[in-house]
Amino acid sequence: MKVAIVINTSWNIYNFRLGLIRALIENGHKITAVAPEDEYSRLLLDNGCEFVPVAMDNQGVNPFKDLKLIYDLWRIYRHIKPDIILQYTIKPNIYGSLAAGFLSIPVINNVSGLGTVFLKNNLLSVISKFLYRLAFRFPDKVFFQNKDDEKLFFNHKLVRRGSTEVIPGSGIDLQKFEKSPMPSSGEFTFLLISRIIRDKGIGEFIEAIKILKSKSINANFQILGARDPDHKRGIPLAEVDQWIADGWIEYLGTAVDVRPYIARAHCVLLPSYREGTPRTLLEAASMGRPLIATDVPGCREVVKDRYNGLLCKVKNATDLADKMQEMLGLEEATRLEMADNSRKLAEDYFDEQIVINKYCQTIRILGKKS
Repeated sequence: MKVAIVINTSWNIYNFRLGLIRALIENGHKITAVAPEDEYSRLLLDNGCEFVPVAMDNQGVNPFKDLKLIYDLWRIYRHIKPDIILQYTIKPNIYGSLAAGFLSIPVINNVSGLGTVFLKNNLLSVISKFLYRLAFRFPDKVFFQNKDDEKLFFNHKLVRRGSTEVIPGSGIDLQKFEKSPMPSSGEFTFLLISRIIRDKGIGEFIEAIKILKSKSINANFQILGARDPDHKRGIPLAEVDQWIADGWIEYLGTAVDVRPYIARAHCVLLPSYREGTPRTLLEAASMGRPLIATDVPGCREVVKDRYNGLLCKVKNATDLADKMQEMLGLEEATRLEMADNSRKLAEDYFDEQIVINKYCQTIRILGKKS
């Protein structure tokens, strides 16, 4: 079968779907990646994919650009004639479903996270729900990454019951992210891996650090991830520079491979406002690190309170600081037990092969129907 994989960046396809692509190719499928072109597009070609570039504005809703995206995807789908289309991220899910629907091509969508749009009652929220309701009449299968998101779509009547299933995110390659021993020396290190935008709880992390340091509680506080000041919820470069200058954080920049940074950390945290299934927490869990995250959809699937980490209240820097202080104060044996539990959770529930098998099974079923 000819399978198209459509995502908002080539980077996303290469880093999160390469295992799936390899499995599909091994099963005899021909894969075409459709995404904006970037430095990872060539790597997709090197791994046996065909590649078709498409322009995609990921910064917001622009009616003219979005109408053009529907047309562009329709034109691409009509040209490459896929037997089935796998779509990820918001715009491919919505506009790609409309384009595929016009051509009667089977679609599998993956709702990898909703951001905060569904937490607000404003015009953008109303438009987003309308677009989902319109577009999600077409997909044959919609995968969600947590039950909260699936329930929300049901409650708002955005998706057909019987067409959905919950899977463990993109899964994690347990061999690549193998268990790593805890650092045997050096200052206790908290690591936050994320784009530097408000919704990831970056501001609360900074405020929590200030609270801890006001109590003369010292540790190493690191952020690894891209600055994104142009994002509508981005943080100005000057503000981040001031945090660095004032000594609140050690900014590590960006990295192609996060494993060395996780290996040097004692605890990985993510005080996000909402997630699908956060990849950074999966990677840290697989490598055997205790975790701290907010008690919100997505995060609480990976962090089981007092089993492999601690959950804190969302948008609450004081509670985040309390949980970080508690993590610091735990006996080493307790932290090591949490670390072991993180790895076990990754093995039992988040193995990438679980996701790959589910996609292969669904593609076989839809292929028989077509």
